[in-house]
Amino acid sequence: MKKRKKKVIILAMAIALMVAGCGKSGKEIVLKEFVSDDETVSIQLDESWSPEKINDESGSEGWVAAFTEDNSEGVSVMQLTKSVYGAGVTMDRWKEIIESTYPISEPEDMEAPSVPGMDVDSAYSCVVTADGVKGAGRVVYGETDYAFYCILYAAPKMNDQKEEYFKKVCATFKETVPEVENASVVEATDTIQWFNNTCAVLTAVNSWDYTMFGGLPANDMSKQIAQNLLADWWEVTDKASADENMEWLLTEGHRTSFLEDMAYIGESGVGDVPKEERVDFLLENFYIDVEEAENYDIWYSCYEKYGENALAAWDYSRAMSLLGNYYLAGFYTETEALDKSLEVARVIQEAFDSWDDFMENYFVGYEYWAEESSEERRGIYEDIKAEADSPYDIEWNLAFEKTW
Repeated sequence: MKKRKKKVIILAMAIALMVAGCGKSGKEIVLKEFVSDDETVSIQLDESWSPEKINDESGSEGWVAAFTEDNSEGVSVMQLTKSVYGAGVTMDRWKEIIESTYPISEPEDMEAPSVPGMDVDSAYSCVVTADGVKGAGRVVYGETDYAFYCILYAAPKMNDQKEEYFKKVCATFKETVPEVENASVVEATDTIQWFNNTCAVLTAVNSWDYTMFGGLPANDMSKQIAQNLLADWWEVTDKASADENMEWLLTEGHRTSFLEDMAYIGESGVGDVPKEERVDFLLENFYIDVEEAENYDIWYSCYEKYGENALAAWDYSRAMSLLGNYYLAGFYTETEALDKSLEVARVIQEAFDSWDDFMENYFVGYEYWAEESSEERRGIYEDIKAEADSPYDIEWNLAFEKTW
């Protein structure tokens, strides 16, 4: 899913934060609660501060921002909801999003303030620059199960009083996770979890729930997310294009071009070369570098083992993932999506011997398609397998039951 960087809002807030001036000092501060538009976040700030209304389509409904009357100081709480806008985002990526668009420089580690309910990752003192004006800043990064957060305080200068104020503000952070509507009426079973397992790694990459068909609760929000994802990545905009795309994955997919490439490589006689000598053979016979030769060695071994099913797991896994997305997007009914999932699951079960067998084929497919290492995804798979009551404890040769 494409990342939403919120550039316009972040830069606008930066400019507002750093108008030159002097903040109030020498008086007792009375705190007042400021709440985000979606009421998922609240924080207490000086009662004399004014909230900054944030209305934007980029997911800022969970943000809180407020400034002094003269705009010389401000606090911003920025939120990236994991299940909505944060698909595939890590803490490092969240920092990149903030720091690539926000005028922060000269960061230095500082002692992290206490933020209730938040796992604080790091805290920095920094310089904040906007509209040519430099000021002092304090930044805290953290996360909850629900979202990633950045809390930023900016002022012309920092002193002990302001440092203490920022600590008090952070200590008032409160997150209220909304109840999530789920229109799904199908009870979770081993059969449906088996379906979920075939695409669990991708679901985890997206920071979605691999124990739930489709990865998200079925509601209006997930419907919009799925429709955007399908349009952006697959050019699927309705049931007809969904059907067409599914047919391509199940009958051709990326394995078609892979089989053609491997057949061409095979014409060189590489199959007759001892495995330990194949990389050198490929380097001598093709205009490729060592890394490419090593990849082709792995891919050709997959081709030898699986024949026409080489890379099939990659195509089938994506098909199973898409069926969940089709359901969330409203292009398929729940019954239609599960019926098709059952059909594909039977094909998968017949073609492979175990979860490890299926996933190894999937990882090779990912490497071929993405032209990069599958190390991260392999690690995710191993982590899921190592969980207590892992979904991969469900036996590969499960007798499927239709309960929907």
